[in-house]
Amino acid sequence: MPLVVIPDDYQRATKQIQALHQNSDFDVVCLGALDRDAKAEEYLSKADALILIRERTLIDEKFLAKTPNLKLISQTGRVAYNIDLALCKQRGIAVVEGTGSPVSAAELTWLLIQSAIRRFAPSVAMMKKGHWQTEFGDTVAGKTLGIVGYGKIGQRVAKYAQAFDMKVQVWGSDRAKNQARQEGLMVPDSRAAFFQTSDVITLHQRLVKETAGGITFSDLTNMKPSALLVNTARSGLIEAGALEKALDLGTPGFAALDVFDIEPIWDSNHPLLKRNNVLCSPHIGYVTKSSYDLYFASAFENIERYFSGDESHVINK
Repeated sequence: MPLVVIPDDYQRATKQIQALHQNSDFDVVCLGALDRDAKAEEYLSKADALILIRERTLIDEKFLAKTPNLKLISQTGRVAYNIDLALCKQRGIAVVEGTGSPVSAAELTWLLIQSAIRRFAPSVAMMKKGHWQTEFGDTVAGKTLGIVGYGKIGQRVAKYAQAFDMKVQVWGSDRAKNQARQEGLMVPDSRAAFFQTSDVITLHQRLVKETAGGITFSDLTNMKPSALLVNTARSGLIEAGALEKALDLGTPGFAALDVFDIEPIWDSNHPLLKRNNVLCSPHIGYVTKSSYDLYFASAFENIERYFSGDESHVINK
């Protein structure tokens, strides 16, 4: 019976995903954070297949040394930078990728935008301490939302913004800008103008070689002192150290982040958590029941196909 291991399931949430536990031909085990789970090495050494939760687990030489029996890696959603595809091919490990949905990430983005602008989280925190009306937030109506990247998530966020009477402008690839124009959205004449005129900028590009570090210190310091930067995509889209330096200068004045350079963050004294001008959430953009149901049903179906002899979906042949 093939052993399927799910590493870095911080909440052990996959125990509740029915699609993973309905086929008695497979034994499915979930592990917590690999650096904290006492049974991690034991189960990894026996694993025939892995299901990876997005990019949480880095598949490199060091990791594969712990998985001598591994035959298959099933990625939830699309394969990204976390898997060394060439190395897996060299080791005879097949890699397959699944499908996902933009809904959860788009909704979290909108939640962070409204929470940050309205100063909701600190208002609630101060009320619990016995204080009343300590914050002075604002509305989003009439403000300009700038979207970097205009894929499925960015498009949903644009619709949310329009429903709340925000103006929307887009920057990114030629494809993104052309599509935005066709849909009646604004595309500024220059990159500098995009950053200068947006009241909120939200990032929705994939992290690939072409986009890594693409949001620079210069971009950020072109933003208004009153502006908000939101990142629910990947921290690597921003030039290393640039956001912290820009926040120190006050441009932008605030950030809302769901992604970080090193995850998970266990240290409550992490510098970003100590900043009054940063709202942080623990990378929960895709962590919802409906999202997990979709991601893991697809990932497990890919495992069933592979072990039934169908390798047509393997991407690293």
